[in-house]
Amino acid sequence: MESTKYQFICRTCGHKIDGFGQWFAEGQKCPACNGKWVETKYTHGYLKLPDLINNRAGHPDSMFHYFDYLPLHDRNNIVSEGEGVIPVDHWKFLEDFALENYNLDLTVLAYRNDENPATGTFKDVAAAVVASVLKENGIQEYCVASTGNIANAFAHYLALAGISLSVFIPDDALKANEAGVGCYGQRVFRVMGDYSLAKKLCAEFSSRYNIPMSGGNIDPARVEAKKTQVFEWLRQLGYLPDVYIQALAGGTGPIAIQKGIEDIRHLKLFEKEPRYILVQPSKCNPMTMAWEQAKKEGFTEGWKQRFPILDSPRTCIPTLANGNPQTYPILSHLVHNTGGEFLTFDEDLHVAVARLVAFESSVRIGPAAAIAVGGFFEALRSGTLKSGEKVMINIGEGIQRAPELLEKMIYTTENVYTVDECLPFRRIDYRRKLYQPFLP
Repeated sequence: MESTKYQFICRTCGHKIDGFGQWFAEGQKCPACNGKWVETKYTHGYLKLPDLINNRAGHPDSMFHYFDYLPLHDRNNIVSEGEGVIPVDHWKFLEDFALENYNLDLTVLAYRNDENPATGTFKDVAAAVVASVLKENGIQEYCVASTGNIANAFAHYLALAGISLSVFIPDDALKANEAGVGCYGQRVFRVMGDYSLAKKLCAEFSSRYNIPMSGGNIDPARVEAKKTQVFEWLRQLGYLPDVYIQALAGGTGPIAIQKGIEDIRHLKLFEKEPRYILVQPSKCNPMTMAWEQAKKEGFTEGWKQRFPILDSPRTCIPTLANGNPQTYPILSHLVHNTGGEFLTFDEDLHVAVARLVAFESSVRIGPAAAIAVGGFFEALRSGTLKSGEKVMINIGEGIQRAPELLEKMIYTTENVYTVDECLPFRRIDYRRKLYQPFLP
C-alpha cells in the first residue's frame, strides 16, 4: 500500500522509497544505489506541531503525542509504556560549581532518560517506535547488535509486541544486560569478540535467514523516535539549549536532534540551536582521537573520513565500547558546523561522578550517564563552555541498568562491633570530599 503520510529519501542518490513497507521489502536499502541512510519526509509538514508543544492538543502521555510526525499509519499498532515524556531537571549544584570555580554563569539542565518507565534508558523511545513499526509491517523476527542498553530496550518492547528478537552482544557486555534480554524469552548470542565482531555476525545472520536487523545509529525508526526530544524541550522549556552534552558510543542522539531541528526550522519556534559536546570514556575514545588529530592538522581535506579503529577496547563502560566509529563522518560534521567539541573523560572517575550526582540531586545515574556528566566537568576544565549558556546534559540511563555500579558507590559505611564506635555525623561533611576529584 502506498504511503500517504511519509516517504524515505535516499541520502546518497535522492531516490524516493515508499516508507517502511518498501524499505523492508528491499532489504533495508535503497533499490537504486544500495544506500542505507535515508531521510524521512512527512507529506503534510509540521503544521500541527505548535499546538502539540503548547499543549493545545492535550497533555502528552508518551512520545506518541507526536504521532503525526512518526513513521506509523495506524495508532492501533503503537507499542508504548509512556516513554519519551520525561522531565527536564534544573541542576543548580552544577551551576554553583561552574560559578564558584570557573566564574561561569550557566544554566544546567538534565534530560532525565532514567525516568523512562520501561528500561530507564535513552533507548526506550527508539525501541517503542521500532516495535510499533515492526508490528505495523507484520515483521515477526528481528535482530540487533548491541553493547547493552539498546538490546534491553528492544527485548522489552518487542516482547510486548510478540516479536522474536536475536541479540548479538560482545564478550565484555554486562551480565545484567544479558539477563535483561533473556528474561523476556529473547535470544542472546554472546560473541567471543568485540562490538565490531558482534555487528558483523549480526549482519551475516540477518542476510543468511532474511531476518530484518536494526539499522544502527542511522536507522530511520530510531532517528525519528529520538528527534522527539527536540519537541519536548520546546514544550517544557520554550527554547532549545545552547549546548547539548551526551556520552557517545554511536551517536543516534545528535543525528536525531539535528534531524528534528532541520524538520521544523521553517516554523521559527526557536532562536538558537545547540552546539554538540560529545564525550567518550578514556579507554575507548576513537572519535575524540580522530577529532584531536584533525584539529592539530587544521581540518585538512578528507579529515572526516580519518578515524582510528580500536580492536577489542577494554573499557569499564561496556555500553560505550565502540571501537569502530562508522558514524564519525556524520557526527564530526555536526560538531564542526555547530562549534562543538569531542571530549574524553577519565572513566576511572565515573563512580565519583555517580556518587556526587546522587548526593546532590538524589538521582542515581548509570555509568554511561556518569561519562556525560563527567563531560560537563571536562568542558569546564578545557574552557569549552561560555558564560550565559544553557547546557543540556543527556542522562542516558539510570542505575538499574548497572547494579554493579551501585555497589561501587558505597563510601559511608563503617564497620563496628559496639555502639561506642557509632558517633553522630553531618551528611554535609561529605560534600567537599565528593567534589575534590573535579576541582580545577
